[in-house]
Amino acid sequence: MPFADQMLWLALAVLLGLAATLNAAKTALAAASRSKLRALADKGDRGAALAMRLADLAPTMAALRIGMTVALVAAAYVAHLVGQAHPLVTLLEMIAVVLIGVEALPRTLALTYPETVATRTALFAQAVGVTLTPLVALIAALIRLILRLFAIKPEADSHFLGLRDDIAGAIAHGHSSGAVEKEDRDRLLGALDLADRTVEEIMRHRRQIEMVDADDDPDAIVTQVLASSHSRLPVYRGNEENILGVIHTKDLLREVDRLVRGPTGHDLEGIKALDIVKVAMKPYFIPDTTALDEQMREFLKRHAHFALVVDEYGGLQGLITLEDILEEIVGDITDEFDVVARDAGLKRSENGEYLLDGAMTIRDLNRALDWRLPDDEANTVAGLVIHEAQMIPNEGQAFSFHGFRFEVAQRRENRLTKLRMRPL
Repeated sequence: MPFADQMLWLALAVLLGLAATLNAAKTALAAASRSKLRALADKGDRGAALAMRLADLAPTMAALRIGMTVALVAAAYVAHLVGQAHPLVTLLEMIAVVLIGVEALPRTLALTYPETVATRTALFAQAVGVTLTPLVALIAALIRLILRLFAIKPEADSHFLGLRDDIAGAIAHGHSSGAVEKEDRDRLLGALDLADRTVEEIMRHRRQIEMVDADDDPDAIVTQVLASSHSRLPVYRGNEENILGVIHTKDLLREVDRLVRGPTGHDLEGIKALDIVKVAMKPYFIPDTTALDEQMREFLKRHAHFALVVDEYGGLQGLITLEDILEEIVGDITDEFDVVARDAGLKRSENGEYLLDGAMTIRDLNRALDWRLPDDEANTVAGLVIHEAQMIPNEGQAFSFHGFRFEVAQRRENRLTKLRMRPL
């Protein structure tokens, strides 16, 4: 065989081997378990430590993909030269070699032993990443320019959004395969969703808020607070929009004890001197667009558990507590003072139809029954019906959308208080 032909065959083998190695390194770095790599790194494995760093570097992963593409294009050109000298080397033969030797075999090996392959190829991957960094930057700039020509603005945090979607997909797959229980799946997905959800979605609406009128008789105030199932109640005067503070039952009882235990002994008449406004804490207002994860951090920072939610005009919309946010992760938290659990308004009849409270949130319904009703346009089931119907339906009216049949069972004023629904 002539020397030139030998060099062509050698170049073809080197290029195909380079592409196969890059494919294996890329696949292994993406599939390797971070916890296993960290364990190996803690034992002194430098390759594992390097692989763990490279797996989180988007430019390096992009360089591996670009390097593999360049190697395959160069191999195709060399194969064309070889084919001119040796007609037996056909296109179909090259396709078979690339599919098996460059794509399937290295990928299968990397997915079977991801940590081992990632550790062994980490140094090579780093060298490729450093070498091709200018090319990666140039290609990224060209892509941004092309997208700008079409008025498309790529999201700066798209990599992190994709990573979170991957985690959510892995959790959902684990549940469908039986490896993750439904309760565990709900908790994990609930924690991931906090950044995408606002306090408006889970707050207690102003119609449901129990308030204390500062102008009421002190005896009536004490009776109301003690009879309430809540430990904190907003205090208003004149108009419910005029919130003066938030009373805590402990603070109220301390003040009552101070007034009753006068200097001359027990005097029940002293309670008439109770000024509820002086005892109430300063109200804490937050906008209804605040993200749940941000609000949870703010609660922890302020050592607070209770906030009043207002809209852009300052109007009272509802209230939210730290417990409300935690329930989005762990599910309902009830104690001996809770009179009704959140999903107690959901009842199933013998014919498979569900009777539910219209104020029940779509998210709670989806979590309870493992459904997938959309909650982009409305927070509650009643809100979803009104949005889809483009009207406020009357009792007895029925609608079908999103694979379910909805019937208005009860309406009070402009509120749909009871609904019947079943899957179609």
